[in-house]
Amino acid sequence: MTGHAPIPPAAIMMIVGAVACFSVSDSISKMLTSRYPVPLLVWARWGAQVVAMLVWLAPTMGARMLRTRQLRMQLVRGTLMISSSVFFYLSLRYLPLADATALNFLTPTLVIVFAIALLGERLTFGRGAFVVAGLAGMLMIVRPGADMFKGAALFALAAASCYALYQVTTRMLAGEDPRVTLFYPALVGVCIMSLVWPWFGSRVDVDWPDIGWMLCIGLLGTAGHFLLILAFQRAPASALTPFTYVQLVLATAIGWLAFGDLPDALTFAGMTLIAGGGLLLTWHERRKALIAAPEPTAVD
Repeated sequence: MTGHAPIPPAAIMMIVGAVACFSVSDSISKMLTSRYPVPLLVWARWGAQVVAMLVWLAPTMGARMLRTRQLRMQLVRGTLMISSSVFFYLSLRYLPLADATALNFLTPTLVIVFAIALLGERLTFGRGAFVVAGLAGMLMIVRPGADMFKGAALFALAAASCYALYQVTTRMLAGEDPRVTLFYPALVGVCIMSLVWPWFGSRVDVDWPDIGWMLCIGLLGTAGHFLLILAFQRAPASALTPFTYVQLVLATAIGWLAFGDLPDALTFAGMTLIAGGGLLLTWHERRKALIAAPEPTAVD
């Protein structure tokens, strides 16, 4: 068996930079969710990305930014992405940053379940063990019967489920231009939230400093996705996935420093089980060359 090529340091720096952008963006979002409606924040997040992508791509691509052979699937995928964002922002309002991030890292577990159910992919022993580990880690964090499980944790689990389906539909769009595939979720999100958020936030007065923070959310999210693209150009996703778990460390550190939230021992154990299972599965499948994930685990 031949060894894998070394991972370029630049790709590692880019993937770590991407998850750092997502972590800081999430911390700002958590701060703002206590003062503003979630639909308004989601609209600002994806609106900034639409503007940034238009500035970046419109001069060279023009109308080709909207050209797709699978419009219906692009719209479904965009709706799943925006649904994931709404649920994740709702979870940030009520959960510690680290807990919400850790639960959203159940996405790879759910991707396996959905890929088997919807795409007919094979359930190997390694994948089955990873699913069990992920679910066990989730139970350590949410603790069925506790108030968190009955309420806010369900938002985080819904966000992970929508994001997992988003990744499964991404596999179905493998032949599409990746720039188009990146643009559609942002465009769909802005269109949906433009219809939704006025019902929740039309009478909300937004302070000028908070407008700046909302702009930061969108720019950091866009920068994170752009760094992911650059990293993918330099190394396979299966090689970069382990480095995305730095986001759990960053979320824990930022949650502690900014909000005074430090996970307890059982939550730490659950986070470790989710991350450890993900790392082992990535190593196993990369070694066996069974799959090449279309996107890393990093969550935004």
